[in-house]
Amino acid sequence: MNTSAIREPRGDRLFLLFLYIILSLIGISIAYPLIYILSSSFSSSNAVLSGDVWLWPVHPTLSGYKAVLLYPSIGTGYINSAVYTVLGTILSVSLTIMMAYPLSRKTFYGRRFFIWILLFAMLFSGGLIPYYLVVKSLGMINTMWSIIVPSAFNVFSVLVAKTFFQQNIPDELYEAAQIDGCSDIRFLLKMVIPLSKPVIAVLVLWSAVGSWNSYFNALIFLNHDDLYPLQLILRQILVLNNVNMQSMNLSPEMYQQFEDMKNLLKYSVIIVTSVPVLFLYPLAQKYFVQGVMIGSVKE
Repeated sequence: MNTSAIREPRGDRLFLLFLYIILSLIGISIAYPLIYILSSSFSSSNAVLSGDVWLWPVHPTLSGYKAVLLYPSIGTGYINSAVYTVLGTILSVSLTIMMAYPLSRKTFYGRRFFIWILLFAMLFSGGLIPYYLVVKSLGMINTMWSIIVPSAFNVFSVLVAKTFFQQNIPDELYEAAQIDGCSDIRFLLKMVIPLSKPVIAVLVLWSAVGSWNSYFNALIFLNHDDLYPLQLILRQILVLNNVNMQSMNLSPEMYQQFEDMKNLLKYSVIIVTSVPVLFLYPLAQKYFVQGVMIGSVKE
Protein backbone atom coordinates (compact mmCIF):
# COMPACT_ATOMS: atom_id res chain seq x y z
CA MET A 1 0.00 0.00 0.00
CA ASN A 2 1.37 3.40 -0.99
CA THR A 3 1.18 5.50 2.16
CA SER A 4 2.34 8.60 0.27
CA ALA A 5 -1.02 8.67 -1.52
CA ILE A 6 -2.92 8.90 1.77
CA ARG A 7 -4.07 12.45 2.35
CA GLU A 8 -5.42 14.01 5.49
CA PRO A 9 -9.15 14.71 5.53
CA ARG A 10 -10.14 18.17 4.39
CA GLY A 11 -11.51 19.02 7.83
CA ASP A 12 -8.13 18.23 9.45
CA ARG A 13 -6.27 20.36 6.91
CA LEU A 14 -8.62 23.28 7.48
CA PHE A 15 -8.20 22.90 11.24
CA LEU A 16 -4.38 22.90 10.92
CA LEU A 17 -4.58 25.95 8.66
CA PHE A 18 -6.73 27.68 11.27
CA LEU A 19 -4.18 26.82 13.99
CA TYR A 20 -1.31 28.16 11.88
CA ILE A 21 -3.18 31.42 11.31
CA ILE A 22 -3.99 31.84 15.01
CA LEU A 23 -0.42 31.02 16.08
CA SER A 24 0.98 33.39 13.47
CA LEU A 25 -1.25 36.21 14.71
CA ILE A 26 -0.20 35.52 18.31
CA GLY A 27 3.47 35.47 17.28
CA ILE A 28 3.11 38.77 15.42
CA SER A 29 1.30 40.37 18.35
CA ILE A 30 4.17 39.34 20.64
CA ALA A 31 7.05 40.13 18.28
CA TYR A 32 5.88 43.48 16.91
CA PRO A 33 6.07 45.47 20.19
CA LEU A 34 9.61 44.19 20.69
CA ILE A 35 10.59 45.09 17.13
CA TYR A 36 8.99 48.52 17.50
CA ILE A 37 10.86 49.28 20.72
CA LEU A 38 14.14 48.12 19.19
CA SER A 39 13.58 50.20 16.04
CA SER A 40 12.55 53.25 18.06
CA SER A 41 15.69 53.02 20.20
CA PHE A 42 17.84 53.35 17.05
CA SER A 43 15.69 56.05 15.38
CA SER A 44 15.95 59.81 15.65
CA SER A 45 13.89 61.58 18.29
CA ASN A 46 11.90 63.53 15.67
CA ALA A 47 10.94 60.31 13.88
CA VAL A 48 9.76 58.72 17.14
CA LEU A 49 7.75 61.78 18.22
CA SER A 50 6.12 62.17 14.80
CA GLY A 51 5.12 58.49 14.69
CA ASP A 52 7.14 57.65 11.56
CA VAL A 53 8.67 54.53 13.12
CA TRP A 54 6.70 51.39 12.37
CA LEU A 55 9.04 48.47 11.64
CA TRP A 56 12.50 49.71 10.68
CA PRO A 57 14.61 52.48 12.26
CA VAL A 58 14.07 55.91 10.71
CA HIS A 59 17.17 58.11 10.48
CA PRO A 60 19.28 55.60 12.45
CA THR A 61 21.27 57.03 15.34
CA LEU A 62 22.89 55.95 18.61
CA SER A 63 21.91 59.13 20.45
CA GLY A 64 19.52 57.29 22.76
CA TYR A 65 22.20 54.86 23.91
CA LYS A 66 24.70 57.69 24.37
CA ALA A 67 22.16 59.44 26.59
CA VAL A 68 21.72 56.24 28.61
CA LEU A 69 25.47 56.05 29.19
CA LEU A 70 25.48 59.71 30.30
CA TYR A 71 22.73 59.08 32.86
CA PRO A 72 24.70 58.32 36.06
CA SER A 73 22.06 56.20 37.84
CA ILE A 74 21.99 53.59 35.06
CA GLY A 75 25.44 52.21 35.94
CA THR A 76 24.64 52.09 39.65
CA GLY A 77 21.31 50.40 38.95
CA TYR A 78 23.00 47.81 36.74
CA ILE A 79 25.46 46.90 39.48
CA ASN A 80 22.74 46.78 42.14
CA SER A 81 20.46 44.61 40.01
CA ALA A 82 23.32 42.24 39.19
CA VAL A 83 24.16 41.85 42.90
CA TYR A 84 20.52 41.37 43.88
CA THR A 85 19.99 38.85 41.08
CA VAL A 86 23.08 36.74 41.75
CA LEU A 87 22.70 36.61 45.54
CA GLY A 88 18.93 36.25 45.37
CA THR A 89 19.15 33.39 42.86
CA ILE A 90 21.74 31.50 44.91
CA LEU A 91 19.70 31.88 48.09
CA SER A 92 16.39 31.06 46.41
CA VAL A 93 17.62 27.91 44.63
CA SER A 94 19.40 26.70 47.78
CA LEU A 95 16.31 27.14 49.96
CA THR A 96 14.10 25.53 47.34
CA ILE A 97 16.28 22.42 47.07
CA MET A 98 16.65 22.11 50.84
CA MET A 99 12.87 22.29 51.24
CA ALA A 100 11.83 20.25 48.20
CA TYR A 101 14.13 17.25 48.61
CA PRO A 102 12.93 16.18 52.10
CA LEU A 103 9.31 16.60 50.98
CA SER A 104 9.99 14.27 48.04
CA ARG A 105 11.06 11.39 50.34
CA LYS A 106 8.17 9.23 51.51
CA THR A 107 10.10 8.38 54.70
CA PHE A 108 10.11 12.02 55.83
CA TYR A 109 7.89 12.28 58.92
CA GLY A 110 5.15 14.93 58.66
CA ARG A 111 5.62 15.27 54.92
CA ARG A 112 1.95 15.79 54.05
CA PHE A 113 1.48 18.25 56.90
CA PHE A 114 4.25 20.50 55.59
CA ILE A 115 2.93 20.23 52.03
CA TRP A 116 -0.48 21.46 53.22
CA ILE A 117 1.21 24.35 55.02
CA LEU A 118 2.99 25.31 51.79
CA LEU A 119 -0.26 25.15 49.84
CA PHE A 120 -1.98 27.32 52.43
CA ALA A 121 0.88 29.86 52.26
CA MET A 122 0.63 29.90 48.47
CA LEU A 123 -3.10 30.69 48.52
CA PHE A 124 -3.24 33.16 51.41
CA SER A 125 -1.01 36.03 52.51
CA GLY A 126 -0.98 38.45 55.43
CA GLY A 127 -1.05 41.55 53.22
CA LEU A 128 1.32 44.41 52.54
CA ILE A 129 1.33 46.04 56.00
CA PRO A 130 2.31 42.87 57.95
CA TYR A 131 4.86 42.17 55.21
CA TYR A 132 6.44 45.59 55.71
CA LEU A 133 6.35 45.30 59.52
CA VAL A 134 8.13 41.93 59.44
CA VAL A 135 10.90 43.28 57.20
CA LYS A 136 11.20 46.37 59.40
CA SER A 137 11.37 44.31 62.61
CA LEU A 138 14.27 42.35 61.11
CA GLY A 139 16.18 45.60 60.51
CA MET A 140 16.38 45.18 56.75
CA ILE A 141 14.80 48.50 55.67
CA ASN A 142 17.12 50.45 53.35
CA THR A 143 19.47 47.50 52.99
CA MET A 144 20.16 45.13 50.13
CA TRP A 145 18.76 42.26 52.21
CA SER A 146 15.25 43.72 52.01
CA ILE A 147 15.39 42.91 48.28
CA ILE A 148 17.09 39.52 48.53
CA VAL A 149 15.64 37.77 51.59
CA PRO A 150 11.83 38.37 51.45
CA SER A 151 11.53 37.11 47.87
CA ALA A 152 13.99 34.20 48.24
CA PHE A 153 11.37 31.53 48.94
CA ASN A 154 8.77 30.57 46.35
CA VAL A 155 6.20 27.89 47.16
CA PHE A 156 5.45 27.03 43.54
CA SER A 157 9.15 26.41 42.84
CA VAL A 158 9.29 24.09 45.86
CA LEU A 159 6.34 22.06 44.56
CA VAL A 160 7.86 21.79 41.08
CA ALA A 161 11.24 20.69 42.48
CA LYS A 162 9.58 18.22 44.87
CA THR A 163 7.71 16.55 42.03
CA PHE A 164 10.88 16.35 39.95
CA PHE A 165 12.87 14.75 42.79
CA GLN A 166 10.04 12.33 43.52
CA GLN A 167 9.79 11.13 39.93
CA ASN A 168 13.46 11.09 38.95
CA ILE A 169 15.34 10.11 42.13
CA PRO A 170 14.15 6.54 42.87
CA ASP A 171 13.99 5.17 46.39
CA GLU A 172 16.17 2.25 45.30
CA LEU A 173 19.05 4.64 44.59
CA TYR A 174 18.73 6.13 48.05
CA GLU A 175 18.61 2.68 49.67
CA ALA A 176 21.71 1.57 47.77
CA ALA A 177 23.55 4.69 48.91
CA GLN A 178 22.52 4.03 52.50
CA ILE A 179 23.90 0.50 52.31
CA ASP A 180 27.23 1.96 51.18
CA GLY A 181 27.23 4.26 54.21
CA CYS A 182 26.30 7.47 52.37
CA SER A 183 24.77 10.19 54.57
CA ASP A 184 21.72 12.20 53.57
CA ILE A 185 23.73 15.38 52.96
CA ARG A 186 26.29 13.57 50.84
CA PHE A 187 23.56 11.81 48.87
CA LEU A 188 21.94 15.18 48.16
CA LEU A 189 25.21 16.79 47.05
CA LYS A 190 26.73 13.86 45.15
CA MET A 191 23.66 12.20 43.64
CA VAL A 192 20.54 14.34 43.70
CA ILE A 193 21.94 17.65 42.50
CA PRO A 194 23.98 16.22 39.56
CA LEU A 195 20.89 14.30 38.40
CA SER A 196 18.64 17.35 38.72
CA LYS A 197 20.24 19.77 36.26
CA PRO A 198 17.00 20.32 34.28
CA VAL A 199 14.91 21.45 37.24
CA ILE A 200 17.80 23.42 38.75
CA ALA A 201 18.16 25.29 35.43
CA VAL A 202 14.44 26.09 35.57
CA LEU A 203 14.70 27.30 39.17
CA VAL A 204 17.71 29.48 38.32
CA LEU A 205 15.94 30.96 35.32
CA TRP A 206 12.72 31.69 37.22
CA SER A 207 14.54 33.23 40.16
CA ALA A 208 17.02 35.25 38.09
CA VAL A 209 14.38 36.71 35.77
CA GLY A 210 12.09 37.48 38.71
CA SER A 211 14.88 39.18 40.66
CA TRP A 212 16.07 41.16 37.65
CA ASN A 213 12.59 42.42 36.78
CA SER A 214 11.48 43.09 40.36
CA TYR A 215 10.99 46.67 41.53
CA PHE A 216 8.06 46.48 43.99
CA ASN A 217 10.13 45.49 47.04
CA ALA A 218 12.66 48.21 46.22
CA LEU A 219 9.83 50.72 45.91
CA ILE A 220 8.59 49.82 49.40
CA PHE A 221 11.77 49.14 51.36
CA LEU A 222 14.41 51.43 49.84
CA ASN A 223 14.77 55.19 50.24
CA HIS A 224 18.39 55.64 49.12
CA ASP A 225 19.06 56.20 45.42
CA ASP A 226 22.39 54.38 45.58
CA LEU A 227 20.54 51.14 46.44
CA TYR A 228 17.91 51.34 43.70
CA PRO A 229 17.86 48.44 41.21
CA LEU A 230 17.82 49.08 37.51
CA GLN A 231 14.09 48.43 37.16
CA LEU A 232 13.21 51.12 39.71
CA ILE A 233 15.36 53.62 37.80
CA LEU A 234 13.59 52.53 34.62
CA ARG A 235 10.26 53.15 36.36
CA GLN A 236 11.35 56.67 37.27
CA ILE A 237 12.20 57.38 33.65
CA LEU A 238 9.12 55.76 32.10
CA VAL A 239 6.39 56.55 34.64
CA LEU A 240 7.60 59.59 36.53
CA ASN A 241 9.65 61.02 33.63
CA ASN A 242 12.26 61.83 36.26
CA VAL A 243 15.61 62.47 34.58
CA ASN A 244 18.01 64.61 36.58
CA MET A 245 19.92 66.36 33.82
CA GLN A 246 21.55 68.89 36.13
CA SER A 247 23.98 66.23 37.37
CA MET A 248 25.06 65.33 33.86
CA ASN A 249 27.10 68.51 33.11
CA LEU A 250 25.53 69.08 29.70
CA SER A 251 26.07 72.11 27.52
CA PRO A 252 22.98 74.24 26.64
CA GLU A 253 22.86 72.70 23.16
CA MET A 254 23.05 69.16 24.54
CA TYR A 255 20.51 70.08 27.23
CA GLN A 256 17.97 71.10 24.59
CA GLN A 257 18.76 68.02 22.55
CA PHE A 258 18.27 65.85 25.62
CA GLU A 259 14.89 67.49 26.28
CA ASP A 260 13.82 66.59 22.74
CA MET A 261 14.82 62.95 23.08
CA LYS A 262 13.27 61.93 26.40
CA ASN A 263 10.94 59.52 24.64
CA LEU A 264 13.87 58.07 22.73
CA LEU A 265 15.70 57.57 26.04
CA LYS A 266 12.80 55.45 27.30
CA TYR A 267 13.12 52.98 24.43
CA SER A 268 16.90 52.77 24.79
CA VAL A 269 16.66 52.08 28.53
CA ILE A 270 14.12 49.29 27.90
CA ILE A 271 16.53 47.59 25.49
CA VAL A 272 19.48 48.03 27.84
CA THR A 273 17.59 46.50 30.78
CA SER A 274 16.33 43.58 28.68
CA VAL A 275 19.68 42.46 27.27
CA PRO A 276 20.82 40.35 30.28
CA VAL A 277 17.55 38.43 30.37
CA LEU A 278 17.66 37.82 26.62
CA PHE A 279 21.12 36.28 27.00
CA LEU A 280 20.04 34.15 29.96
CA TYR A 281 17.28 32.25 28.16
CA PRO A 282 19.47 30.56 25.49
CA LEU A 283 21.87 29.33 28.18
CA ALA A 284 19.09 27.49 30.03
CA GLN A 285 17.04 26.50 27.00
CA LYS A 286 18.52 22.98 26.84
CA TYR A 287 17.13 22.10 30.27
CA PHE A 288 14.18 24.47 30.48
CA VAL A 289 11.47 22.52 28.64
CA GLN A 290 12.50 19.17 30.14
CA GLY A 291 12.56 20.59 33.66
CA VAL A 292 9.17 22.26 33.38
CA MET A 293 7.43 19.29 31.79
CA ILE A 294 8.81 16.68 34.19
CA GLY A 295 8.58 18.81 37.31
CA SER A 296 5.01 19.88 36.71
CA VAL A 297 3.47 16.42 36.26
CA LYS A 298 0.86 15.64 38.88
CA GLU A 299 1.54 12.86 41.35
